[in-house]
Amino acid sequence: MSKNIFITATGTDIGKTYVSALIVKKMREEGFNCGYFKPVLSGVVEKGGKLTESDCNYVVNTAKIPTEANDCVVYWWKEAVSPHLAAERMGEKINIEKIKEAFEEKQKEYDYLLIEGAGGITCPLRLQNGEKYLLKDLIKELDTNIIIVADGGLGTINSILLTVEYARQNNIKVEGIILNNFKPESFMHQDNLKQVEYLTGIKVISTVQKNQTDINLLQEYFS
Repeated sequence: MSKNIFITATGTDIGKTYVSALIVKKMREEGFNCGYFKPVLSGVVEKGGKLTESDCNYVVNTAKIPTEANDCVVYWWKEAVSPHLAAERMGEKINIEKIKEAFEEKQKEYDYLLIEGAGGITCPLRLQNGEKYLLKDLIKELDTNIIIVADGGLGTINSILLTVEYARQNNIKVEGIILNNFKPESFMHQDNLKQVEYLTGIKVISTVQKNQTDINLLQEYFS
């Protein structure tokens, strides 16, 4: 696995956080000093300025990272809406330089760092005064490759191909694809895996079944 890897998905509620937690957990169990970073986060529960329920809490607890959930995120909001809208409704503007500075500090703490995006690769971060700053722009500024998380079921070929082609058009390297909610007994899920690799030329580096508590990754991602 690259020293830094960005986890994105074909859309919202595909399972990025679930898969991210499994990857970091696996890395740490294998003896790698792997951390977690979520630049922007919406739909949280907090008490006294401390996150109590959020994606960050889930990953930190699952992967047993010796840190606080608050330390893994730069911007967070209670409303479960797109980052650009959540920030706008709070009268804020997402400062990209602040995210980059936090990212650089995280890199000093860990040998490997998994960065989790919000929504899909085109998720908007800033759409004010004619600006169009999307998640793909942040990925490029952080200079990271990506892993795409997708559902294993019906419609995933189309969603994956669109995401891969968009990444390629923006000169973002896709290191691999992970199929979530995968049913190994399903002939359709098995064919999806086969055709996704055939059509994109990119390896499905892992499949994750529902409620799975561990993840198997191709050995080449541990180096």
